[in-house]
Amino acid sequence: MRSQLVYSAAVKVENRFLLATITIRAVRRLHIISTRTEDTANRVLTDLAAGNFLEVKTPELKPLPLIEALSITPAA
Repeated sequence: MRSQLVYSAAVKVENRFLLATITIRAVRRLHIISTRTEDTANRVLTDLAAGNFLEVKTPELKPLPLIEALSITPAA
């Protein structure tokens, strides 16, 4: 069952949002048109549970620009 595959993959990747991101990216890259998407997703989750695809590095975020204080001028 896929829920068991998700649970076993979640043991390796604790952040569920990162797990979903890794899974969908791997499915998109590994999917072959002649196979079912479900089979590709199951294979990716099995590989994640085995420890493959775990060398993921998230990009560094740029610091957001500072919000300048709003200058409120009274209406004339």
